[in-house]
Amino acid sequence: MLAYILRRLMLMIPTVFGILLISFAIVQFAPGGPVERVIAQLQGLDQNATARIGGGGADIGAAAQIQTGDQRYRGAQGLDPKFIAELEKQFGFDKPAPERFMLMLKNYLSFDFGRSYFRDTPVVTLIAEKLPVSISLGLWMTLISYAISIPLGIAKAMRDGSRFDTLTSAFVIIGYAIPGFLFAILLVILFAGGSFLQIFPSRGLTSDHFADLSLLGKIMDYLWHIVLPVTALVLSSFATTTFLTKNSFLDEIRKQYVLTARMKGLNERQVLYGHVFRNAMMIVISGFPGAFIGAFFTGSLLIENIFSLDGLGLLTYESVMNRDYPVVFANIYIMALIGLVINLLSDLTYMWIDPRIDFDTREM
Repeated sequence: MLAYILRRLMLMIPTVFGILLISFAIVQFAPGGPVERVIAQLQGLDQNATARIGGGGADIGAAAQIQTGDQRYRGAQGLDPKFIAELEKQFGFDKPAPERFMLMLKNYLSFDFGRSYFRDTPVVTLIAEKLPVSISLGLWMTLISYAISIPLGIAKAMRDGSRFDTLTSAFVIIGYAIPGFLFAILLVILFAGGSFLQIFPSRGLTSDHFADLSLLGKIMDYLWHIVLPVTALVLSSFATTTFLTKNSFLDEIRKQYVLTARMKGLNERQVLYGHVFRNAMMIVISGFPGAFIGAFFTGSLLIENIFSLDGLGLLTYESVMNRDYPVVFANIYIMALIGLVINLLSDLTYMWIDPRIDFDTREM
């Protein structure tokens, strides 16, 4: 067991390295960048860009008056090349790409992600501020999704082919087909003061007077705010787990050991939860890492935008749009690490459920 865990931990190193290398290479060829964002702001082409360049003495206001230009950057005509060079130094682009990549890896080993280009704040501070929101959404979505999917999948397997199975399958497929962000917009229109009812808030995770509430009041206020975003996330998330649970149980129910258990006089409940459940749940557990990571990052991106939730998804989206590379790469690094660790924990959970699994003899 220990040898297997060590091998998996060692494999994380080249995996994370490859993810960062590919991401870094893609960024080098992507059009636009932080320097171009500042230039666009100076030329009045980007009203949303806010560059805070501290410590280097670059004066943006004065730079707009200088002569020639730098042909490497679109829209740089009329700007002093010295100013462009100062921008490159501030953003770290005065070094060759390989040197920048190796420096990034060195810093990431100690979780030093640098400072945001456009917020003038340490990236670690930004992520620490936004992480609780995304964790909150991801955990609620995953727990509620599994709490619905597993019992529903078992019920469908036990009533395979019945009217209940057909109707629930239709409902699950329809829910899966509706994009989460569209359902979120519908919820806002119907229940958050869009056009009809004003039952739930449409913005944030807490009210403005949250600090003045009692402990019970804070809990209720928080739950009141997450109803709509979590509902939008859950709708399209439990379909895969439901059908996976159903098919897994059907596959186990048809095996010989189940027939033997029934012949011994065990009732259906004893057969189901005493013999089938443990074996059938193995494949369901294997889907947990993907479900959690999807909810934690990808799934919440649009939902956080729609409900103005200041989480990691919204931060990543804004950073990509603003070419805030330190924040983007830090998020990629953290996502990769969390995904790999959760996959390892998922494998270890197999042994807890079924001690017959022997990791020491498993081939990598």
